[in-house]
Amino acid sequence: MDIEAVERYGNRRIQNRIGSSQAAPDRGNSKVCFHWRAGRCSRFPCPFLHSELPQHSDGGAKRAAGADERGFRPQGFVWRNSHTNGNSGPPSRWGKGRGGGAAGGVRPQRKALDKICNYFISGTCSYGESCKFLHSWFLSDSISLLTPLNGHQKDVTGIALPTGSDKLYTGSKDETVRVWDCQTGQCIGVVNLGGEVGCMISEGPWIFVGVPNAIKAWNTQTTTDLSLSGPTGQVYAMSVGNEMLFAGTQDGRILAWRFRAVGDCFEPAASLVGHRLPVVSMVVGAMRLYSGSMDHTVRVWDLSTLQCIQTLTDHTAVVMSVLCWDQFLLSCSLDKTIKVWVATESGNLEVTYTHQEEHGVLALCGMHDAQAKPVLFCSCNDNTVRLYDLPSFNERGKIFAKEEVRAIQIGPGGLFFTGDGTGELRVWKWLTSEVPAA
Repeated sequence: MDIEAVERYGNRRIQNRIGSSQAAPDRGNSKVCFHWRAGRCSRFPCPFLHSELPQHSDGGAKRAAGADERGFRPQGFVWRNSHTNGNSGPPSRWGKGRGGGAAGGVRPQRKALDKICNYFISGTCSYGESCKFLHSWFLSDSISLLTPLNGHQKDVTGIALPTGSDKLYTGSKDETVRVWDCQTGQCIGVVNLGGEVGCMISEGPWIFVGVPNAIKAWNTQTTTDLSLSGPTGQVYAMSVGNEMLFAGTQDGRILAWRFRAVGDCFEPAASLVGHRLPVVSMVVGAMRLYSGSMDHTVRVWDLSTLQCIQTLTDHTAVVMSVLCWDQFLLSCSLDKTIKVWVATESGNLEVTYTHQEEHGVLALCGMHDAQAKPVLFCSCNDNTVRLYDLPSFNERGKIFAKEEVRAIQIGPGGLFFTGDGTGELRVWKWLTSEVPAA
């Protein structure tokens, strides 16, 4: 996907950040431009490098064998660690990097001046280039902000990239789905749904949109347009597994539909009852469905029987997001924790590590960086997204937003997308090289 938004959005920094419009710097100068890293260099030509120094390592950037371009393997929605061949090592490795340690060395300490200007975030800083704090939307040597996409008027609640399409789809609480052209970055269509979008996912060519009392299903290849009835109240979460679509609803039920190729339709399959309050997060992995709820629990469902086989009760607030990584389950909550679960010999899950945050955690997303290393994105309710190496939980960087980020989506070619509470989307890209560890 190639988003060319430089002239469209009037921001020449986008091209400068990726080095395509910058005159070649003096190769004798090996210093990287500080202002380029902060995303605000206005010198042309600049005497310093607008690219990171090459890694002194022969580590490749190839994806794990068998993984698709979004970082997932064919056998389900289990996010894999490409450096372990399916074995993430003993649980004692979790959290060992907290405080600065990382495999291959310790990341350099940031300067005291590497602090984001809060007035810049709110759009009210009057110092401009003379401000002693950074005017940047992120702190990281690994990523680059390409462009914003503006159009939604309220919270972005879902981002989808259906297979075989060159369009990006986004859903919002403003009761619309927007369609974006991935070549120009322009919004080329708006679908008014008449109700807030609670969630949105894609599976193959299908897009599923959760709205009050229904799910809208669109096939982007055949133009089939369906409305699945059955939910009571808002649909907050959806997932696909074992040829079934699962939807978590406001009344605490999980509804299931089975896909029928003949007729290109979905038939009601089951209603999973157990949660006492709305189901707000779901993920499928290893023939299990994991559901998080406002009742503070995570329930584990066997996909072959559709029966609940375990209830996890360690969280003390709403379980906002669940994620599968190798043989581990990660869950996050407004109780300010991320819990890592592993199966015991009996088959039941238990907590092997708890990561503490300073704020409530809203969403988790796993992806691989340009060197195919696993990275966890952790959105918090202080309007930031933290980046962590796994399994060390060594902090990799931080993204800042105007309001809470509740939607994060992986894209092809090192791209990823975030959507915040103001309705703004942002397009990001992993850099192909980073500053080497000290």
